[in-house]
Order: sequence, then structure tokens, then C-alpha cells
Amino acid sequence: MCGIVGYTGHQPAKEIIIDGLRKLEYRGYDSAGIALLEGDHVVVRKKKGKIANLEKAIAGEKFYATTGIGHTRWATHGAPTDGNAHPHISQDGKIAVVHNGIIENYMELKEKLEKEHGITFRSETDTEVIAQILGVLHQEKKSLQECVYEASKVMKGAYTFAAICEDEPDRIVAFRKDTPLIAGIGDGCNFLASDVTPLLKYLDEIYLIDNGEMIVCTPDRIEIFDEDGKPVHKDSLHVNWSVEDAQKGGYQHFMLKEINEQPKAVSETLGRRLDDGNHVHLDGISLTKEDLANINKIDIVACGTAYHAGLIGKYLIEKFAGIPVEVDVASEYRYRDPLVDEHTLFIAVSQSGETLDTLMSLREAKSKGARVLSIVNVVGSSVARESDDVFYTWAGPEIAVASTKAYTTQLICMYLLALYIGRLNDHITEEYSQKVIAELKQLPDKIQDVLDHSSSVESMAKLLYNRQQVFYIGRGLDASVAYEGSLKLKEISYINSFAIAAGELKHGTIALIEPETTVIAIATQDFLYPKMYSNIEEIRARHAHIISLVKKGHEDIRKISTDVLEIPDCMDEVAPVLAIVPLQLFSYYMARERGENIDKPRNLAKSVTVE
Repeated sequence: MCGIVGYTGHQPAKEIIIDGLRKLEYRGYDSAGIALLEGDHVVVRKKKGKIANLEKAIAGEKFYATTGIGHTRWATHGAPTDGNAHPHISQDGKIAVVHNGIIENYMELKEKLEKEHGITFRSETDTEVIAQILGVLHQEKKSLQECVYEASKVMKGAYTFAAICEDEPDRIVAFRKDTPLIAGIGDGCNFLASDVTPLLKYLDEIYLIDNGEMIVCTPDRIEIFDEDGKPVHKDSLHVNWSVEDAQKGGYQHFMLKEINEQPKAVSETLGRRLDDGNHVHLDGISLTKEDLANINKIDIVACGTAYHAGLIGKYLIEKFAGIPVEVDVASEYRYRDPLVDEHTLFIAVSQSGETLDTLMSLREAKSKGARVLSIVNVVGSSVARESDDVFYTWAGPEIAVASTKAYTTQLICMYLLALYIGRLNDHITEEYSQKVIAELKQLPDKIQDVLDHSSSVESMAKLLYNRQQVFYIGRGLDASVAYEGSLKLKEISYINSFAIAAGELKHGTIALIEPETTVIAIATQDFLYPKMYSNIEEIRARHAHIISLVKKGHEDIRKISTDVLEIPDCMDEVAPVLAIVPLQLFSYYMARERGENIDKPRNLAKSVTVE
């Protein structure tokens, strides 16, 4: 997820665009750049890292341009470097482009441009393909608008891009396909952006650009065209949001926004790794059948939430692929002198890719000959760079410290990896693999169903937010979900929460259960449901406040529960992805009722770079 901003008017464009990029930095933080129509040529300045780096680099330069585009990047294709930063320019330097999204057929287009037009590429990005296509079309004496229209017909994927051309001053042309774009209506100026945030200080009327639409902005007018090039007439929208609300998309907190982004994040992560025949394809992962025959065990190493994803990964890989798996907390792994050699596949899981404990464990395993595969959310991060294979999640930037959508996309990666290995070594049949994939593809809609019923979770939190202790229990996969649910609650509400495998209650922990103790019992595994029912009965006998989390249809659970939360029916194997969502919501609403700083909980950081 990247941020785009454009301005054309009568004021110097540089500061307006830089100010807009600051508002969009939550959408991307790897690099930033700006392209200006300075006189009769395009000027491009870009730097890796935060926008402050770009500001510092151009602080001494005076620009008079009144038209320009800017970009803040969340890296996908190519590491975060100055060269890979946007904007990208055509070979003749006349056209500059910024882009949000993915050009899925960029390699095919790139090879064609190199072979047929002698184009030399300067970056590793898919975005540069857009600039070079526009440049080739422009050499055929076509207008920028015609070039953008024709380019949109040959590119596949989900993308939005904006372009300027030195031969057409005071004009920005942009096209939207599946990623956001709005146009802002100013006084003697006009804007475009990925969202309304950069525009609020300048205007309060916008156009919402729909899929397949192209916009042409000049200082005096905004023209909108459909995918057939025909003019579109639409009403503008009056905006009365605050800057802070707009950044959060109208949500009170980033955490709630990110919880609600999970259907899209799961869909993105699945879509990138499934082909038209619903087979798993792992681009960038070169694990072959021969490689797999050399592996006799797998170590999954991670911290916190990522560790909990690893626990579910262990279950999936052992079930789908039949390979023994150990899961370790990264901060302990290298201090126990782990039994690792060239027959070990080491899987590192990290949202940021910079978690030092995980990185040091990776280096320990690699030094002993292990093959390293990482599951990370940040392209070009340290963990990614030092791995033999990288499995990127597609969660997009996660702002809140407490991880939500990054966790669910890590789970999706575990499912896909386990299925891939299981088919590679013939441990599971094609029929079973297709059955699981069919269930996975239903998850975005089912997660949305859970989100649509969040009011019941909110009501529970309003009654229970003053509790000082909460227990989470579950069996099998539900035990791993319990650990993550408990962590979410303690991270942001500071309630002393504790998770345990339900069968272990009788071995000590049940001594802590007393009247009005809150217990969240997760019972989504059908084959373990009778066992969980008995465990809940044991707790009920101690007069605890029991919240049972089950699949729809288990009406009998209401007889022994104080409250019930439901998820849509599904295979046991995929239930963890659904079960965590009401627990995330419960944690959020509990913290909100207690008045805590939800997005930035005390003593915690998003990326832990100390041991």
C-alpha cells in the first residue's frame, strides 16, 4: 500500500506535495519522491527512508513548478532504495509516474519493452514498466491522456497511477483500477490523492474515482472518463472529516481500522499465491521436491504474535506435510544450542522483518547449515534479505502496535506453505488440498460476517471492562488461538489475562477460578467439542462468567455459558482465522472502555530491535 498525491494550480507545488506526503506516510514508509514540471522539463527527486529524508535532500533547492506528483512507498517489487523509489521516468526523461498497487504482468511487459524498443530499465520495480510504456506511446505523437488510456489496456493487476509530461504543462493524468484514488476540487487548483487526508487543509469537495476511470487534472478543471474513454459526469462529495479521522478512514483507532481491513488483507495474501486452477504457487520460493527430500525437520522461530502464528503453522505442516515441526520463542532459541543442520528448514516469522531476536536466531540456524525461509510483511527488511526464500504477506502497513491483520495474513501464509509442501511430498491428495483451498477462499466473506456482528462483542466489553483477570482456554488449534487472544487483551487493556490448554485446568489453574471470574472458552474444533463442553461444565460449577466461542449451530452451549460468540461454520482446520477476530474485537472494546491508548500501548514498540 503506497500513497499518491498530485497538485496543479498557481502556487509552488513542492511544499503542497511534501505536506500531502506527510499525511500519507501511514500508507508507506520505505521511500518517498516528487516529480515537478519545472519550466519545460521534468525534475525528479527521491530518497529511501522516511519523508524527512526527502525533505532534507531538497531543502536547499528552489522550485517554481506549479504542477507535480509525489509518492510515499511501501516496497513490493524491489528493495527500498533511492533507485526503486517513485517517481519513475520514461527513457527519454519526458514522463514521470507514481503508482500504488501491483502490475502482475510486468515481467512480460518489461521483456517486450527491452526486446522491441531497446528500453534499459533503471530499477527493480514493476512501476517503471508504466513509465516506459507511456514513453514509447508518447513517441508515437500521442497525448498523455491517450498514452494512459492505452497503457491501462495492456496492464494486469490492481493499480492506480498518475503521470505528468514535460510537453503538457499544468496537466496530471491518472487511472484507477482496484486501488483508491480521489480528486480534490480547489479554488484555482485541483488535486489527486490516495485518500482525502492530504487535501483537507485546502478544500472540502472531492470526486470519488471509480474502478476503470481516468482523470485529467488542470488548474481549472477535472475531467473524468470511463474505461471506454467516454466522459463521466458525477456529483462531488462534501467532506467534513478532521485530518486525524481521515487518516484512520473514519475509525476511532488504527487498530479498529486494521481489524476491519482483514477481509481485504486475507484476500490479497491468498490471491497472490493461488493460480487460476486453485493451486498454490510460491513465487520467490525455490523449494523443490528434491530439496524437501533432504529435510527431516522444520523449526519455526518467532516472537509474540508471530510465535502464535507459528504454533498454528506447526499443526498445519505436520498434518498436511507429515514433517516434524518444533516452534520456539526466538529469544530462547539460540541459547539452548538447538539441534540444527543442513537437513533443517528454519522458518522465521516477523511482521517487520527487523525483530532482533528472530534475526539473531536466523543467523544461528544459518551458520549451522539450515535452509532459511521467512514470512515477513516488509519487503527488503533484514530478515527477508538474509533468508534463502521469502514468503511475503500482503497485509499492508500496520500502524497499531498490537498486530491484527499481520497475524491473520501470517496464518494464511502458513496454510499455503503447508499445502504446498504437502502436495510436493504427496502427503495429502489433490482432492483434500482443493477442499482446504476452497475453505480458505471463503474466509474474507466469513471474516466480514464476524465484523458485521461486532456489536455483541462491544456490549460484552461494556459490562466486563473493569475485570482485572481473564482466562482463555481451548484445545488443539483453539489453544493457540487462546494464546493470541490473551496477548491482545493484555497488550492494550493491561488486564492480567492468562491462556491455557483446557485439559490442563485440572492440573492447577482451576484453583484460581472463583465466582465472577471471566473465562473465554474457545470451542471451534468439532472433534474436540465434547471435551471442551466438559471443561466448560467444570468452570460453570465454580460460578465463573463464561464466554463461549463456537461455530454457529452449537445451541446447546448456551445452556452452560453466560455469553456466546459465534463464527460461521467452517472446516476445523481453518477455524483459527475466524476465531481470532471476535477476540481482537473484545480486546479492542475492553481497552476502549478503560480509556487506554490503544494504538500505542505503554512500553511497547511496533518493531522490536533489541534483544
